[in-house]
Amino acid sequence: MDMNSPCWLLLLLLGAFAIIRSVGAQDQLGFISLDCGLPVSEPSSYIESVTGLRFSSDAEFIQTGKTSKIQANMENDYLKPYTRLRYFPDERRNCYSLSVDKGRKYLIRAGFIYGNYDGLNSDPIFDLHLGPNLWATIDLQKFVNGTIEEILHTPTSNSLQVCLVKNGTTTPLISALELRPLGNNSSYQTESGSLNLLVRMYLNKTDGFLRYPDDIYDRRWRNYFLTGWTQISTTLEVSNDNSNYNPPKKAFVTAATPSNASAPLTISWTSDSPADQYYLYSHFAEIQDLQSNGTREFDILWDGVVVTEAFIPAKLVTGTIYNYSPVTCKDGKCSYQLIKTPRSTLPPLLNALEIYTVIQFPQSETNEDDVVAVKNIKAAYGLTRIRWQGDPCVPQKYVWDGLNCSNTDIYTPPRITSLNLSSSGLTGTIAAAIQNRTKLEKLDLSNNTLTGVVPEFLAQMKSLVIINLSGSDLNGSLPQALQRNGLELLVEGNPRLCLSGYCTENSKKKFPVVIVASVGSVAIIVAVLVLIFVLNKKKPSTVEALQPPLSTPTVNDVYDNSSEQLIGTKKRRFTYSEVMKMTNNFQRVVGEGGFGVVCHGTLNGSKQVAVKVLSQSSSQGYKHFKAEVDLLLRVHHTNLVSLVGYCDEGDHLALIYEFMPNGDLREHLSGKRGGSFINWGNRLRIALEAALGLEYLHSGCIPPFVHRDIKTTNILLDDQLKAKLADFGLSRSFPVGGETHISTVVAGTPGYLDPEYYQTTRLGEKSDVYSFGIVLLEMITNQPVIDQSREKSHISQWVGYELNRGDITKIMDPKLHRDYDSRSVWRVLELAMSCANPSSVNRPNMSQVANELKECLVSENARGNTNMDFQRSPEVSMSYDTEMFPRAR
Repeated sequence: MDMNSPCWLLLLLLGAFAIIRSVGAQDQLGFISLDCGLPVSEPSSYIESVTGLRFSSDAEFIQTGKTSKIQANMENDYLKPYTRLRYFPDERRNCYSLSVDKGRKYLIRAGFIYGNYDGLNSDPIFDLHLGPNLWATIDLQKFVNGTIEEILHTPTSNSLQVCLVKNGTTTPLISALELRPLGNNSSYQTESGSLNLLVRMYLNKTDGFLRYPDDIYDRRWRNYFLTGWTQISTTLEVSNDNSNYNPPKKAFVTAATPSNASAPLTISWTSDSPADQYYLYSHFAEIQDLQSNGTREFDILWDGVVVTEAFIPAKLVTGTIYNYSPVTCKDGKCSYQLIKTPRSTLPPLLNALEIYTVIQFPQSETNEDDVVAVKNIKAAYGLTRIRWQGDPCVPQKYVWDGLNCSNTDIYTPPRITSLNLSSSGLTGTIAAAIQNRTKLEKLDLSNNTLTGVVPEFLAQMKSLVIINLSGSDLNGSLPQALQRNGLELLVEGNPRLCLSGYCTENSKKKFPVVIVASVGSVAIIVAVLVLIFVLNKKKPSTVEALQPPLSTPTVNDVYDNSSEQLIGTKKRRFTYSEVMKMTNNFQRVVGEGGFGVVCHGTLNGSKQVAVKVLSQSSSQGYKHFKAEVDLLLRVHHTNLVSLVGYCDEGDHLALIYEFMPNGDLREHLSGKRGGSFINWGNRLRIALEAALGLEYLHSGCIPPFVHRDIKTTNILLDDQLKAKLADFGLSRSFPVGGETHISTVVAGTPGYLDPEYYQTTRLGEKSDVYSFGIVLLEMITNQPVIDQSREKSHISQWVGYELNRGDITKIMDPKLHRDYDSRSVWRVLELAMSCANPSSVNRPNMSQVANELKECLVSENARGNTNMDFQRSPEVSMSYDTEMFPRAR
């Protein structure tokens, strides 16, 4: 099969124009279906007769462009919405703005037909952008009958910009724009980037395209069949209830097998670019009744290398095999094969196949808060600047008029640093939306007809260094707080504006009025700074010891957000002599870290406790100690270690918390605790309990906490092997207000540290999710997180590498002796890799992780004492949804 064949590609890309069966309306919640060019003067929406989908006019989603129809003699060749179009003769960049849910995966599809609408017979070429990044080049000289671009993409903000960009002399146009939210974010995951559709096919000789409502996400499936194949079919219904991918059931009533039972089933093509990276999703269901001695088992090969071995499709249940890591084609020649194993009596079978290439969108969008604020400013003043569309700051050649932005690197969201609305015809008061620009350095509202007073919030915007309000009609007194050092305030030409209580007598001066801090104000500031310096030289003690040093920045540290004095607690306060007595002069050390040591102790002669003693030589110990005090005083959960009391006496600081006699999880996995090891059921339970503790920190606390140091040595076990999270010295909280991340100095343990957090310093709850994914991989493999002797040193890369090679025997912990439910193992492996995804938007949250682990534990517990070989048991392989498998099985 030559996938570069123009006819073949044309049929694939124009599947939307084929006539398929009529259907009734179904739930279209979240669908956006735009008929580009549909006039609002006509009925602004209609039900598309073939699919039952409601298409609407695009007019409310874009400010620019003109509308037209394809030539009348071509209208019968296409279905709606491809008989109309919107074209853009004026601006270089014209953008649709669509509301989406940040972090949710979407199918985004755009269709283009020229149809000689202008009578010029000049097929255009132009670029299609997604936000600030190039998505595709639309070449209608190559695809004269039209083309469709489709991607699977997860937006990083709540607004999605689809832009048409002129890259030559021809005029961009668009016929249809469609968005379909996918129901499961755990499907179609990538290591990085989005997925660009190459082909989506189901193996059928005669039926046409499948789409909505047969496919609930309105994916478009083309029927495909080759000579040398035999079609098999069933009249029974194939279940897709438990599939993350929900392929249409109608795609599974038929399948292809090689006519020569000994021959492979092969699909091959030539890549446009040898560097292209691919993700393949193979969908299978056994639809034949096999004889008692019949077996269908086959290997899946990519470029001649086995990537999935001895696969057995489940009977009348859909299953999906896919690759965790992207693959490339050798010399640009791609080959996908199914080959029967020696013990198989039947040839391989394939029902449906999706192939995607990876597309990267590296340029970060402008900070979402900045975008919302500047749009609110635009709305407040009724601005109609034609270039205010698309991303405000990037690409830089399309930056909005009147804005300057910070552009440090493509991975950091740009911030708006300058807003110039001079001579823009502004009326009314100074818009309140301006105060939301926390990085704004220059504000120019001069030469307008603004009225009202100068608002106090301008004085609170500490980043501002220049404010130009000259040439308007502002009145009242100028806020005293604006008279601060380092701020240049220009207010000439406002005759009714008063400065410091006295109206200016000569407001028509030809030079700007500059307000700066008085000498007296400067003297006061200097005196305060000296006082702070002197106080900081004193050694903190008792209550003061647990207050943050005055020179410490109060940016999102756990203890900085506390509204109460930390020692104001019902927890018992111990003297240092009591601490020495309960630990028998610190005789038994059970742990050690940068803060100092942890000693075993006995309280009241019977209760065992752990005593964390702060070393006076510890550089970071005081800060971590204080953070842990604050968190343990405020949170209470069965899966978090509980605080018994504290010692705060002069130079002596100590925490006393419940003793965990069974040590940490790492010790049990390594066999250091008497050579024992934890079976799979206990590992699942421990993982679930740790996940519940972490979920509580993320969702059950106000404000929420990020642990920041999740690892197997910080999961402690009590005498019943119940898991509890410990060591909260690096924890951070989020301020109330809906923020999803904070910027902070990077801290954590190498190997467990979220790479996205490490690169951006943006800490979020998903940083803990990454670390927890690494913990799960440890529990599955019992391998070191970092091992330089391996071909892939990091555990996530190593697991992905072994899966890619098709060698799963090296992945599982041999101490488990294959005594586990295979379904739960593979689900946990998939969950772990999902948590450890390099991109935080592709990771689940801890509630989703906990729910998945609960289901896996139920599956394991239901197994009873049955011991199965998960790799070789056909009954096991056929009894559950194989889409949970990692690709290399």
